[in-house]
Amino acid sequence: MIVNSPFDELTKSQKNKLYDLLEVHIYKYNKNQEIFPTLKDENIIGIIIDGFAQIINIEYNGNEILLEDLVKDSVFGTSISATDNENYQIIAKQNTEVLVIDYNKLINPKNLKHAYFNIFLANLFNIINTKLREKNERIRILEKKQIRDKLLEYFEIEYNKTRLRNIHLPFTFKDLSDYLAVNRSAMFRELKHLKEEGFIEIKDRTVTLLYK
Repeated sequence: MIVNSPFDELTKSQKNKLYDLLEVHIYKYNKNQEIFPTLKDENIIGIIIDGFAQIINIEYNGNEILLEDLVKDSVFGTSISATDNENYQIIAKQNTEVLVIDYNKLINPKNLKHAYFNIFLANLFNIINTKLREKNERIRILEKKQIRDKLLEYFEIEYNKTRLRNIHLPFTFKDLSDYLAVNRSAMFRELKHLKEEGFIEIKDRTVTLLYK
């Protein structure tokens, strides 16, 4: 089952009941504002209900590594997004609204008597499982030492999801370099080499794998 939102299959009335049951809070952030700078000290679940944010790691030299994009309905939290490190930040990339659930409210056994809560919980577990799979994919990529190998591993992972040679990048090439944790200029040079050697073609943000 593919779950796109923690609130899939819930009616508006059930969603409102869920909000009351879990005593949720909604916070608004402006573009470039840090979301929950104290998150690492709080045990919460956050859900993006509008806007766009990114989890980044700021290295000792000031370089920023993109860890995760948070779009509408994305779920994050201390225990599921590796944000318990001083170098990690969640930055609103546009005006963003975040729904927050206290983890202790979420795990209250009394909630299980409500059908709408069980639907929400199942959705949440499916989303978290997807996040874990994506993290494992990222680890596979970052384990590669060479930029070429990181690129080819990323293309292979995306190809295996659809078995299509045309891969539409879900982000900009700048974000791709951040995702791969490589220098952007060096990445573009390697992409140019891959094109010249007949491995790939690139048009806008679509990469076609010629070796498949």
